[in-house]
Amino acid sequence: MARIRKPKKGRAAAKELSVSHRERLIEELRGDPALAAEYLNAAAEDDDPRVYLAALRTVAEAQGMAKVAKAAGVPRESLYRALSAGGNPRFSTLHAILKAAGLKMAVQRM
Repeated sequence: MARIRKPKKGRAAAKELSVSHRERLIEELRGDPALAAEYLNAAAEDDDPRVYLAALRTVAEAQGMAKVAKAAGVPRESLYRALSAGGNPRFSTLHAILKAAGLKMAVQRM
């Protein structure tokens, strides 16, 4: 007869306490709109535009993709596509997404 192993208490407790980085980031962005602005500003400093799109997608997920899509006047599927790694959204779409998330784009001299 095979023996049944009981899970160790420490291992089970550690699994319950662990949260993915992405989940934690989304929770923090959801609770702090100023952090969302700082997060997008930091992403905008990267030379790769995909970094900014990924950050904007994370902010939109924190706000709720369906809610952001509706407020931006963009179909939810189009929002996902525009903010995907291969997405190439129009400026008007970016502007609408930011506005729906309670943010705006600004330019400053380097």
